[in-house]
Amino acid sequence: MFSIYILTYNEEIDIAACIGSAMLSNDIIIVDSLSSDRTVEIAKSYNVRTVPHKFESHGKQRTWMLQEVPTKYEWVYILEADERMTLELFNECLEVINSQKEYIGYYVAERVMFMGTWIRYSTQYPRYQMRLFRKDKVWFTDYGHTEREVCDGPTSFLKETYPHYTCSKGISRWIEKHNRYSTDEAAETVRQLETGNVSWKNLFFGASEVDRRRALKDFSLRLPFRPIIRFIYMYIFLKGFLDGQAGLAWCTLQAFYEYLILMKVWEIKNMPVPSLTSAIDANSSKVEIEAKG
Repeated sequence: MFSIYILTYNEEIDIAACIGSAMLSNDIIIVDSLSSDRTVEIAKSYNVRTVPHKFESHGKQRTWMLQEVPTKYEWVYILEADERMTLELFNECLEVINSQKEYIGYYVAERVMFMGTWIRYSTQYPRYQMRLFRKDKVWFTDYGHTEREVCDGPTSFLKETYPHYTCSKGISRWIEKHNRYSTDEAAETVRQLETGNVSWKNLFFGASEVDRRRALKDFSLRLPFRPIIRFIYMYIFLKGFLDGQAGLAWCTLQAFYEYLILMKVWEIKNMPVPSLTSAIDANSSKVEIEAKG
């Protein structure tokens, strides 16, 4: 058996279905980032543990969770509230855990569900995430708005996938979330452009989809007209048009997200940083003008 962590923040819409899909395991832990809605209330109606912890970043939250929240089992699976465990995936997880192979972790591909359909082409499927692993062999670091895993040992890939209902809370929530994400991505973009580099070896000859995708991301940060290029890449080269109306909407939203990142990169580079001195000078000028008046 393996334990399942579920990460939550204001997930009252998704949490019941998520927990229900995870009940195949007898050790489920909700790690909640101090939700202000009914997430915790709903979670407590199930036979699961609930642990509150203030959110700092995706990487720090996961690493804290692995280090501080005990589990019944050595192997753990990370599930987000808008994702679902499936019976097929659960059984494959059990199979690889019991196979006694040398791997300490497994990547699992997501199936992005949007507008009631699977976005098969526009999402670079299969896109893999580290989800099943030995708790003492993996930790996470921050990268942009998300995280990247650090693995102390060899890893492999599972065949089964998990559904990800990425817009289950509506377009407004998606835009609100990606507005926040774009701020972190802009800061990471500036950092990468100043100190990072592109792994050309991984870009063309990466050993896995994860290596190639991350090298492609580092490369894409250096391209001009990124929103337009991203739309053309997703809609034409990845054949996003085969995803129908949902595919067109998805590609448009991703291009909009890329544009937000670019605008915030410009802000970081060009907007003046407020300082105590400038604030004092501004107040002094205001007082002087009022005195003369």
